[in-house]
Amino acid sequence: MKFDEYLAAKKINPAKFKEAEPLQYEEFNQIFSQVHPDSFTQQKLFLINKIRRNYKLLEEVDVKKTTPPKAMRPKIKPLKPKTS
Repeated sequence: MKFDEYLAAKKINPAKFKEAEPLQYEEFNQIFSQVHPDSFTQQKLFLINKIRRNYKLLEEVDVKKTTPPKAMRPKIKPLKPKTS
């Protein structure tokens, strides 16, 4: 997995992030190339969240991707005790 793909998976626009903060982008890219993506996420979680808020990846919503609401299931009524 490449760093740009990772950023897109985390809903971060890689082009905007690289343009606005090139030093931090290169530092993260270097660290990302040396560790597993899950480890990178654990190390930089709070920074990733901050970056995500600043450089959101805007995606078009596809109508087919949305799932219809689930139908409500009927509630199960308790059995009445038998009287003798």
